[in-house]
Amino acid sequence: MEHEAETPFDSVESAQQFLELLGEAVEEARREVEQQIAEAPAAQTARHRQALQLISYNLGKLGAHLASSRRILNDLRSLRRLLLEERHQAEKAEAD
Repeated sequence: MEHEAETPFDSVESAQQFLELLGEAVEEARREVEQQIAEAPAAQTARHRQALQLISYNLGKLGAHLASSRRILNDLRSLRRLLLEERHQAEKAEAD
């Protein structure tokens, strides 16, 4: 019997898709901030420039955490498949 997903996070695969989209949005935001830093007028206050640099840094960290989370989810999906295959093989052996 297949489990029907009730929410977007009912499966590892849907969580992976969400993290992929979130990662893309974070990277796009980081690029925009980097562009603002590069195009900032020289008269811009040092405090404003530092704030933009801190935003870029934190977006970079968030992106790295999301990439790590995607790898962990991929490992979990692989382990689930391994366990399910072993379970299917055990059920098959018992039936024989």
